[in-house]
Amino acid sequence: MGLHVVGSLSDPEEANGRPEPLDRLYEEHASDVKRWARRLAGPRADLEDLVHDVFVIALRRRFVSRRQANVTTWLFRVTENVVRNRMRRGFIRRLLFNRHQETLVSLAPSPSTPHEEVERRERHVRLYRALDQLPDCYRTAVILYEIEGLSGEEVAELTGTSLGTVWVRLHRGRAKLLEVLDKEERP
Repeated sequence: MGLHVVGSLSDPEEANGRPEPLDRLYEEHASDVKRWARRLAGPRADLEDLVHDVFVIALRRRFVSRRQANVTTWLFRVTENVVRNRMRRGFIRRLLFNRHQETLVSLAPSPSTPHEEVERRERHVRLYRALDQLPDCYRTAVILYEIEGLSGEEVAELTGTSLGTVWVRLHRGRAKLLEVLDKEERP
């Protein structure tokens, strides 16, 4: 297999009429990147913006690949970093604007969804609020394995760690997650 550079700035179409490598990369992996971003960032994330940022980085870095697995692993890591950076910025904003949160919530229109939908969303937000308190390595392992439904081997490949490390992170992440959720339930 020969090397190809993803995201070359040549003509929009290659000589044989096929889309350029960045277009193929997007077509082949955009749904994965969006799913990862949704799981890693939680229910309040701007998914389209996150996916866009991931592929902007792909274009800037012009990833050189030999195998499909390398591209998938690389894109997952880029997605993970983009989400992590966005969450850090969000954390700082929440700290700055936390004082006005109650006012903003009271001004928002009341939801027009059924009671069950509201409860489901609240549980979802509560879960991601608890996940946000975990160290990144544990958070990622729990999300990929428990929420995304990947196997331990797939998590190890995506994160570039050994299977043993995945199991340790998953075990510790679950324990910390339960601890955070228990604290939240106590008065």
